[in-house]
Amino acid sequence: MKEKMKIRQKTILVTGGAGFIGSALIRKLVKKKYYIINVDKLGYASDLSNLHSIKKYKNYKFIKANISNLNKLKNIFKKYTPQFVINCAAESHVDRSIKSSKDFIESNILGTYNLLECVRISMTTNKFYKKNKFYLFHQVSTDEVFGDSDKLKTAPDESSNYNPSSPYSATKASSDNLVVAWGRTFNIPYTISICTNNYGPFQFTEKLIPVIILNSLRGKKIPVYGDGKQIRDWLYVGDHVDAILKIVFNKKIKNEKFNISGNNQVKNIDLVKIICNLLNRLVKLKPKNVSDFKNLIEFTKDRLGHDRRYFLKSKKITDSFGWTPKYDIKKGLNITLNWYLKNSEWCKNKV
Repeated sequence: MKEKMKIRQKTILVTGGAGFIGSALIRKLVKKKYYIINVDKLGYASDLSNLHSIKKYKNYKFIKANISNLNKLKNIFKKYTPQFVINCAAESHVDRSIKSSKDFIESNILGTYNLLECVRISMTTNKFYKKNKFYLFHQVSTDEVFGDSDKLKTAPDESSNYNPSSPYSATKASSDNLVVAWGRTFNIPYTISICTNNYGPFQFTEKLIPVIILNSLRGKKIPVYGDGKQIRDWLYVGDHVDAILKIVFNKKIKNEKFNISGNNQVKNIDLVKIICNLLNRLVKLKPKNVSDFKNLIEFTKDRLGHDRRYFLKSKKITDSFGWTPKYDIKKGLNITLNWYLKNSEWCKNKV
C-alpha cells in the first residue's frame, strides 16, 4: 500500500524533519497531497515528539539517517525516488561551531554535497526520473551568510555578496554555493531561501528565546552577550514555513534565491526585557526570590566574532509571491511563551 502511494503521489524528501524548522514544515506538508519522507539523524536538537500530531497521516514516513552518509542516502533515493528535496538539516548553533566546527563541516557542507550528488545520479541513471522529472532542490539558509550588516546603509538583498563571520555561517555559505554550482553544472533545478532569526513553539532550548523563557521560569540568570545591543530580525516559524512553501510549489521560478524577513528588528537586550515583562504578567507563581524576571538579566563576555546586526531586504519574495509575514513580534511571542508554559514536559529533558 505504501509503495503504491509513493508512486501515485509526488514525493518530497525533507532532511532534518525532526528539528525545529523541519518539523514545522512537515506538519503543514502532510496535509497536502504529497508523500513525505523525513530523513533525520536524530541529533541532540531533533525530537520526533515534535511530529506527534501527524501520526494519523499515512502519507508520511520517517527514516533515521545522517545526510553525511552517502550510501544511506543513495539507498533512500533509489527506493523512494523523491521529486522534491527540501534541505533543512544543519548544525546551526554558532557557539557550538566556535568550540567544535567539524560537525558543522560534515553536516552542512558534506551533507549538502551528498544530497546534490544523489539528485544528480538519480536524474541520470534512475528510470523513474525519465518519466517523472525531478522538480526542485530547495536549500534553507540563513541571513548570517551575509555577515555583519551593522555598517551597511541598506539591508542585503539576494544579489549581495556572502561574507560569513563564524564557522557556522561559513559552512552555510559553502553549502549554498554548492547548490548554485550543481544547479548550473548539472542542471539541477534549485531555489535557496535565506531567512532571519526564527522563533516559535518546539524550538530547541539552546536558542536565545527559549533560554530567556526557561531560565526565567527556573529562577536562573539570563545571559546577555556583551552590551546586548546586537540587532536581530525575528521571523515566526509559521511565517517562515509559509514562505518556503510559496517558493517550492511555484512552477515558474527556478534557480533563484529569496530572502525571508520577519520585519521585526529588535536589540537583544530589548527582546529579553519584552519577554521578561510578558512573563511577569503571565506567570502567577514566580520562582523563589524573583519578584521581576528582569532582575535575572546578567551581561556576560561577548561571543567571539559576534556580528552586531543582521537584517534582510525581502522585497523579492513579496513581489514574486505576495508573501508578507503575518506575525509581528508581539503576536508571535505571545503564542511562543504560552506554548512553553504549557509544555514543561517537552522542555524537561532538554539542555
